[in-house]
Amino acid sequence: MANAFDVVVIGAGTGGYVAAIRAAQLGLTVGVVEKEATLGGTCLNWGCIPTKALLEHAHAFKVIKDAKDWGVSLGDTPIQIEMKQVHARKDKVVKGLTAGVAYLFKKNKIEWIKGTARLLGGGRIDVSGSEPRTLEAREIIVATGSYARSVPGIEIDHQRIISSDDAIHMKSVPKSMVIMGSGAVGVEFGSIFNTFGSDITIIELLPRIVPNEDEAVSAELEKIYRKRKIKVLTGTKVTSAVPGKDSVEITAQKPDGSIETITAEYLLVATGRGPVTSGLGAEEVGLTMQRGYIQVDELFRTSVPGISAVGDCITFEKPGHPQLAHLSSMEGIIAAERIAGKDVRPINYDHVPACTYCDPEIGSVGLTEAEAKERGYDVIVGTFPFGVLGRAKIANEIDGFVKVVADRKYDEVLGVHMIGPRSTELVAEATMALRLECTVEEMIRTIHAHPTMSEAVGEAAHAAHGAAIHM
Repeated sequence: MANAFDVVVIGAGTGGYVAAIRAAQLGLTVGVVEKEATLGGTCLNWGCIPTKALLEHAHAFKVIKDAKDWGVSLGDTPIQIEMKQVHARKDKVVKGLTAGVAYLFKKNKIEWIKGTARLLGGGRIDVSGSEPRTLEAREIIVATGSYARSVPGIEIDHQRIISSDDAIHMKSVPKSMVIMGSGAVGVEFGSIFNTFGSDITIIELLPRIVPNEDEAVSAELEKIYRKRKIKVLTGTKVTSAVPGKDSVEITAQKPDGSIETITAEYLLVATGRGPVTSGLGAEEVGLTMQRGYIQVDELFRTSVPGISAVGDCITFEKPGHPQLAHLSSMEGIIAAERIAGKDVRPINYDHVPACTYCDPEIGSVGLTEAEAKERGYDVIVGTFPFGVLGRAKIANEIDGFVKVVADRKYDEVLGVHMIGPRSTELVAEATMALRLECTVEEMIRTIHAHPTMSEAVGEAAHAAHGAAIHM
């Protein structure tokens, strides 16, 4: 076991393990410090992958419940979800992917150092655990990620007041659940358990759900959720949550000042994630911090030479940084390539796609209509509904639309926002369009195969020029 490396990465999540692999590919000796029993971090073990596995089961359950519409006879046996089997399959998927990362470490000769890291300065790292070591590195990449956090006054007890980490392991389908927060985590679990049969209430402090999305997308999702008997309370603040033996009593203040009390089996706190930097020794070695986040420049260099940071634990001089697995991976690649002497360029954060895997799915990239207007653009917009498409009707997934936001002067596409079937896949076309500074006219002249869901993207571009064919 070596104690000296060209690069030591702290954390083996989607930012850290990708940075390690890229650095090793470029000929650097790499060690990765990871305290968990498996590689892959939050995304592979407790976040993206297990959650999306549950969502896929929910989708399958939804289709099976409509079996008669598909000409499938299941007899008279009541259809129910078997959570034990759901978790078995979910865990099998997770295990396969984490094992895959371990294989990639061996293939690329990356040493996994099991333990907890603390920065000592001067390129040295103390590793505590079953085999304490002191490592030396020419360059260090901090990729410690984030954790599910609550808000003041609401304590997660992991019994009745739970986090997303708890929700992915629920052994039975709850009769009722209140979800605090309507970002990606909140609306995804709302979809999962609503489909499984739970009575769901979503409480959002801001005026609309999925508040980072285009306003039209927020309105559409709320309309669909209400149709599915998901109760949505916006502009509402949870003021207290008192857990009992079999339930939790939630008190919420509504926009008009009135108080509503809701009793549910569980309260899922989905109000965001905080940086994992406590105990890292960041302040002691001189890293500039903001509210626990590590401040970096556009190429992920910290205030201390030889230390970089990527992913959910970072912020820029102007606060705010999207916490997305795919973004962390790209940041890890750029940091590794810069350290290896490659010519690298900063990320354009306007071109980072966001995906929310609720039902229906949400995919977005670029500026919303409101953001484009705030930046001074003369905006044109084109919208096209999925429900018109033959492919959507065939799949019986007719909710939602695609919205194209563009600049009237140069016809440049500024943003694409969609809610509906396969939106998390369709957004890739829009991301490439923004990357290549595509115009609406170029999107119109791009032939979209028929019958596909992607036709909605082309038709939305037509609509931006007032020339949608099928509407």
